[in-house]
Amino acid sequence: MRIALLTEGGYPYATGESHAWCDRLVRGLTGHEFAVHALTTHPRQEAGQPPELPAHVRLAHTAPLWGALSGAHLRPAGERRTRTAARRERRRFAEHFADLATALTADRTAGPDGFMIDKADRFAAGLYGLADLARTHGGLPALLCSEDAVRILEAACRGPRALPAVHGAQVRDLLTVTEQLERALRPLSLDWYGETPDGLGGADLCHATSGGAAALPGLLAKRFFGTPLLVTEYGVRLREHYLAHAAAPLTAPVRALLAAFHGALAAETYARAALITPGNIHARRWQQRCGADPGRLRTVYEGMDAAPFAAVADAAADDPKTLVWVGAIEPDKDLIGLLHAFAEIRRAEPAATLRIIGGDGHDPRAPGYRAHCRALAAQLFPDEAADDHTVGENPVSFEEIGGPEVPTLEDAYASAAVLVLSSVVEGFPRSLVEAMFCGRATVSTDAGAVCEVIGGTGLVVPPRNPHALAEACRALLGDPGRRVRLGAAARARALELFTVEQNIAAFRGIYLELISHAPGRPAASGAAYADGVPRPFDSPAESQVPGHWAAAPAGHTPSWAAGDGPDDAGVPAGAAAGAPCTGRGEGS
Repeated sequence: MRIALLTEGGYPYATGESHAWCDRLVRGLTGHEFAVHALTTHPRQEAGQPPELPAHVRLAHTAPLWGALSGAHLRPAGERRTRTAARRERRRFAEHFADLATALTADRTAGPDGFMIDKADRFAAGLYGLADLARTHGGLPALLCSEDAVRILEAACRGPRALPAVHGAQVRDLLTVTEQLERALRPLSLDWYGETPDGLGGADLCHATSGGAAALPGLLAKRFFGTPLLVTEYGVRLREHYLAHAAAPLTAPVRALLAAFHGALAAETYARAALITPGNIHARRWQQRCGADPGRLRTVYEGMDAAPFAAVADAAADDPKTLVWVGAIEPDKDLIGLLHAFAEIRRAEPAATLRIIGGDGHDPRAPGYRAHCRALAAQLFPDEAADDHTVGENPVSFEEIGGPEVPTLEDAYASAAVLVLSSVVEGFPRSLVEAMFCGRATVSTDAGAVCEVIGGTGLVVPPRNPHALAEACRALLGDPGRRVRLGAAARARALELFTVEQNIAAFRGIYLELISHAPGRPAASGAAYADGVPRPFDSPAESQVPGHWAAAPAGHTPSWAAGDGPDDAGVPAGAAAGAPCTGRGEGS
């Protein structure tokens, strides 16, 4: 099976969890051919050579979502640009971009309920109209940054049904929005849509590893070639856009227009995808709020490698009373609340210590936040020496993986009596899963997918509640037997649900399920037989039913279809000529 893997800012260029997950996926599914279509988000991602890929994986295309789009990435123009053709192209662009702009600026509360349906239809009409224009004529990036685009967007913002937030949009706001739209819509203009082995027309399945721009090529492949689209989101792309817009220095009209675009794109992606695989229930709820059909949502937990943590010794009843926090230090992790909770813990457990292990996060406020946490720890727990000749020790330490005290991540978890998480905002809590692999008891705040991951094998308290966090930690520090029991249950749960093997097995089944329901496509079949080797799923199962259906004259009813029972070929009585079987076969 030929899988087009669609990525944005990740595999195979970037490092991190998105790269690691994709790499584990393709290396675990060696029976398929993967063609990676990568959208890069920063110049440094293309500065060096990507890592060596497995033999069954190739880097088919790369295109930037930053800087200017070079002609090497663009789809060739479909016709010579005469003055008449240019005017016709501008008229088509104005029509389709007006549909898109109307969908983005329309007030959700305006008009009857039918207007809401029309809003989604207008967005789809504008999006696919622009895609068709780029396919036949080219030149879409320049049109999106043109004065025509600014005028059309301005007229939509001044319309009677426009959002109140966009009424006051200034020219500089409109220029910012059109620039952002040009980058977000770059996949419409790329030369990825040929019916060649490297083109999306030659793929059996498009697998987008996130929503947003990465899913756009999959939407077009579905429109142009009928290719099924699978969308996987371990971090909901729409949520990431909302958080980025909230932190960026944007005006209210710009923020409202960009939020409307990303929300409409997410809704269109969820509506067209054959299957959506959220990484947890928290992500699933976001997708359902954006209109995703619950019947096409299937939770597949992100697979993590449990092997490095297998050597960590089981928790013992006589472990030191050490609390360990692991992660990226940034304001969302609420280490301030954790330090205040630890001050309360120390009053009941004077021997307790707290190790904060991790570097600065991606938040620009992270370095200042780390310094603030250090200052607060020094204030709450001043170093007290026993006499004039000894050095005082602070019960709170700030360390990083790779240092002399914590050479590896496994060493960090091995030193913990209790792993504590204090976040107020959290996605999928990887540190909790790693601690569960190590058999450690945990105390966490109820944020993101924490409750779903813990599942009763640890203690969970409300966020921003230092007193509740302190009470839970004291309860486990004072009960060694309970810590051991919870740690054993946590390890069993993690090995059952969150391993790489579980993730790969789930996607192996999903790939076969989706392609078994997809009809054979001439473009994909032609590409498959180019090397003379037949491939499975190039033709639908019903094409193998005996009989000459195509040769039957109009109005003629075959003898096997007119009888009351199955004929000699085993075809059920009453089956319509040419109708495919609706039952599930062995390959479904």
